[in-house]
Order: sequence, then C-alpha cells, then structure tokens
Amino acid sequence: MPATTDNPAIRKFTIPVTSEKELDELRARIAATRWPDAEPVPDHSEGPKLAVMKELARYWAAEYDWRRCEARLSALPHFKTEIDGLDIHFIHVRSRHDDALPLIVTHGWPGSIIELLDIIDPLTDPTAHGASASDAFHLVIPSMPGYGYSGKPRETGWGPVRMARAWAVLMERLGYARYVAQGGDWGAIVTDLMGAQAAAGLIGIHSNMPGVVPADAATALARNVLGAGGPPPSGMSADESRAYEQLNFLYTQGLGYGIEMGTQPQTLYGVADSPVGLAAWIINHDAASYQDIADAFAGHPVGNLTRDEVLDNITFYWLTNTGVSSGRLYWENKVGFFDVKNVAVPAAVTVFPKEIYQAPRSWTERAYPGLIYFNEVDRGGHFAAWQEPALFAAEVRAGFRPLR
Repeated sequence: MPATTDNPAIRKFTIPVTSEKELDELRARIAATRWPDAEPVPDHSEGPKLAVMKELARYWAAEYDWRRCEARLSALPHFKTEIDGLDIHFIHVRSRHDDALPLIVTHGWPGSIIELLDIIDPLTDPTAHGASASDAFHLVIPSMPGYGYSGKPRETGWGPVRMARAWAVLMERLGYARYVAQGGDWGAIVTDLMGAQAAAGLIGIHSNMPGVVPADAATALARNVLGAGGPPPSGMSADESRAYEQLNFLYTQGLGYGIEMGTQPQTLYGVADSPVGLAAWIINHDAASYQDIADAFAGHPVGNLTRDEVLDNITFYWLTNTGVSSGRLYWENKVGFFDVKNVAVPAAVTVFPKEIYQAPRSWTERAYPGLIYFNEVDRGGHFAAWQEPALFAAEVRAGFRPLR
C-alpha cells in the first residue's frame, strides 16, 4: 500500500503559522491603500470597480479571519519532495476505501490549493456524500512551482510541459502504478500535457477547461489578436461559432492580465507591495468570475464562492508572496491555452455554463480520440471545483467511472 512516509525522498511538511504581527501589518497596508478615482463607466469594462474593491478592503481589514483557513489547512496531510531540483509541495489524502483510484488534481491561476479544498472530502469519502464506495479516490493536490508552498524556480524552464513530467514522477514516487489526472485553468493544460506524454501509470484524464480548438480556428483567433482581422473558419456549427466568439472576446478584450504576465511578469511590483493591488489583479480574471466575486462582496454569493473563500485565496497569495512568481508561468508557457494537445489516453470532459468558452462536443470528440465521457452541466463557471464542489465531485466520479 503506498505511503508517503515510506519513501525517504518525501518528507512531511507543516504549514507555517502566521504571526499576529504579520496579520496586523497586512491590515495596516490595506487601511493605508491610496485609492484611484472611480471608473468613468457604469460596468466593469475598465477593470474591478472602485466600490467592489473598497468593500473587499473593508471586510478584509475589519472582519475577515485568516485563522479559520489556516486551521483548515493545518488539519490536512502536507508533504514536500524535490523533483528536478525544485521543492514541490502537495496535499495527499488517502481514502479509507483501500481500492480507491489515485487521482492528481492541479489548480490554476489565480487559484491555488485553496480552490480545491472543498472537493477533498467528497472525492476521498464518497459514501459520506451520497455516492458509492466504488467511486472513491486517493487524492494528490500539488502546488504548481511558484505557487503556495512549492519552491519558486530560480532558473527558467518550469512551464506546463515540465510540470506534467514532474507530476508523473510524483505519482510514481508515491507508489501509484495506476492513476488518473484532473485539472482546470492551468491545471487543465498540465493535465492535457500529461495525457499527451502518457506516462506508464496514467490511465485517463478529466478536464473542465478542455483544449479542443482546431488549428484553423486557433490561427484565425491569433490573427485577430494581432489586429489583422478576417473571417472565422467557414462551415462551423452554431456551437462551434459560439465557442469561437467566446474565445475571440477573451483574446481581444479579456486577456490583458495574461499578456502582461506572458511578456514581463517582473513588472508587477505593485502586486507584491500592495494587498489591494494583489486583490484587484487576482479577481480581474474572466468577466463571469469577476461578476460572481463582486456579487459575493455585495452579500449574495453564487454557489460556494463566498467573500471568505475569495479572501482565503488572496490572503494565501499575500502570505506566500507568490503574486509575481505565480505569474511567471505565463512567461514560461509555449503551448496554446485552448489548442489541441494530442492527448493519447482516455479523456473525460465536463462543460460548465460560465466557463471561459463552451467546448463543443464536435471539437471535443476530435481533440480527444479516446473520449469516454462528455457532459454539459447547468451551473458553475471557470473555478468549478471552488464554486460548485458537490457538482464538480459528481462529474469527476462520473467521468472516471468507465476506467474503474
């Protein structure tokens, strides 16, 4: 039976307890924020609205309790291991069901292990959540390099291709000869690349942000980003046209943060120096997620994405000082976010309605020749595991059921 303590290359890790002085300094920095003028538009087309940010700051400094999240993290089994010269942090929760299927789940940006905490119990202890023992998983949740408690690379080269190889090493080191992988956002890209690399133990993947965009559509989208313009590929169905237009909006109007981090991430000194600057940078991801976060701070959260959940993640970035180091992944990346990655293992896909784009089944079937599961659900968005953990867990169970 695999056990992390049996391998000398793997060591237990105790998360650091934040001092009261550090929390007081955080609150003081928030209180000392120099605010810009309000946006001259009625919507958030220019970025996070001043009223949203002021309410976020007020709650963060006066009411938010980091100790609650810290205690939750401390209760989990944490480990570190060195892979390819870098310390990798991971949570490893084994199910009480010995025949559970090992699963590695990868977070994204601007997420972290925080966005995955609510899926741990439903996946490792399914019988406590109305599911069958045969759906149980042994769960591994790593922090990507430059994120959370993992090491911050001091050399270049730690892009998603290298991470995918490192995750295969991690699962082998844990003693898992047969396992599956799941991811959203950057985690989806890493997971797709794991599927393309097809390490011996990997038997399948699940994605909630699949890479399915055909080459002709990817070329047309890239042309639009460069300002060349032109028509979309001909012959697309209604679902394909919708996906193309969603991605075209992202690339031409909604990817400013990605362009900055992809070209000069070291520019973001303000993100490292100002808590409110970091918060604004983090919540200004996709338009739908921003609106849900704004709603949370207005007192009516959508799903599980409450203001405390949002601030858990932002505070985690602040305390680990990973606002800039996490962004270097964009600079390191050499693959198309949504392009086909030539996955060579069985694949499962769940499409959430408020994801950045709605992957059409037609594109998905072409991108994943070994497609074993495809489902469109009725709620949830880009941070699906965070916002709808019960639904997300149910989809992961269903997606991997054919591989049991």
